[in-house]
Amino acid sequence: MTYKKEYLEVFLKNQEQLYDEPVAETLEEADEFLDECMAIVVDNYRELKKYFKENGGDIAGMTKEEVLSQAEVFQLPDGKFLIVEG
Repeated sequence: MTYKKEYLEVFLKNQEQLYDEPVAETLEEADEFLDECMAIVVDNYRELKKYFKENGGDIAGMTKEEVLSQAEVFQLPDGKFLIVEG
């Protein structure tokens, strides 16, 4: 998968919310890394919740803000979400 430049920039800027140290330094490295760990982009919050439920994420009882603050969730400029499994 090729990720939009804006998505890669968000990941590069915020990658330390999920990892202790940077895993990528360039857009190309970020694209390769996200592809390797099969990161996905979902269109909206409803799809984000569905992803967590289908993949064993325990979000029951969490507020929307708590779900959005999960380390593997990166909010994108166009309202979508990048989910990166750490």
